Amino acid sequence: MNIFVDSTMSDDSRRRALYGGSIFVHSPTENTLRLCRLAQELIEEAFHPFDPLRVSESLPAENCAEILAALKPKFIHHPRSKECIQGILAEAGYDLEKTYFDVPRMRTAFPGDYLKSGIAYAFHPHRDTWYSAPMCQINWWMPIYELNSENCMALHPHYFSRAIKNGSSQYDYQRWNQESRFNAAKHVKADTRVQPHAEEPIELDPQIRLVCPVGGAYQFSAAHLHSTVPNTSPVTRYSIDFRTVHVDDLVGQAGANNVDSACTGTTIGDYLRGTDLAHLPDEALALY
Repeated sequence: MNIFVDSTMSDDSRRRALYGGSIFVHSPTENTLRLCRLAQELIEEAFHPFDPLRVSESLPAENCAEILAALKPKFIHHPRSKECIQGILAEAGYDLEKTYFDVPRMRTAFPGDYLKSGIAYAFHPHRDTWYSAPMCQINWWMPIYELNSENCMALHPHYFSRAIKNGSSQYDYQRWNQESRFNAAKHVKADTRVQPHAEEPIELDPQIRLVCPVGGAYQFSAAHLHSTVPNTSPVTRYSIDFRTVHVDDLVGQAGANNVDSACTGTTIGDYLRGTDLAHLPDEALALY
């Protein structure tokens, strides 16, 4: 398994490497920085007059959850968010006619036990493929503010080809959208929504924590096991993630090997074409 930094590899070669478990790290670019600046503007406006990095010291968790319930969708649906993603993909050498992306999401990880459920869910070790993602999905992740090793995200690469007993067979993406997705802000103290978890002990080490600068980004396969690092720092971590698929890989059912995912439903109806934001063609959707 390799980690490539600012690789000039072609997109086709890069996707093959990602499906094999490799990780790609990118320095900040014009469009990643534009996206982070947009997120910063929205965050600072939403939490004014408080310091958003230390909001856990200033606001009750319930109040913070209310703010995030408005802030996160505002970022997701902001027209500049999609424009920045299109720019990021073009900068990285993607074929925008064949590349589809899911809208960027803002994530938070607060210090200690402050607001770890619902709208600020602290993700346990999981693969996105347990959540109805296709095996050819590629994840992008970047910090909005300065990051440190105590509040980032961890990858657990020794599980890439190793099956884990898990509850993905109980997860259906369409049912999640209908029943659970839109009530996240109600889960402040604990999260009772049904989500796939590992059903056996997980060895978190060895793990990889990639500490990128603001606007720096890394890509990894949706089949990688990853988790939210327990935030032992004094500041909140704000990050952005989004996902891409290549239509040829969807139709050809290429991607990482499925070692243990048994979910139903599919996320690919959410994806937008890099050129004109059109949804995937019906023949691709029908395969999933």
